[in-house]
Amino acid sequence: MQIEILTKEELQNFKTELIAEIKLAIKADEPTHKQWLRSSEVRKLLKISPGTLQNLRIKGVLKYEKLGGIFYYAHSDIVQLLGEIGRL
Repeated sequence: MQIEILTKEELQNFKTELIAEIKLAIKADEPTHKQWLRSSEVRKLLKISPGTLQNLRIKGVLKYEKLGGIFYYAHSDIVQLLGEIGRL
């Protein structure tokens, strides 16, 4: 068995490279945002009740599409709404 001695600098370089690779792996595994969200996903994201979501639809605050009895909301509209709430 051959023994190899590493310097602190070599270990530091290894650590830096390893962390960079881990960050890339984590970033690659992150789920991409769906273009359309269902009501349950929107409620969870906004932390609101079904009634509040219905009021947002009725008042026209949140645009939606209805397909076969299921409401769908554009992810970009949700992000925009969150931005407007943050500015209040």
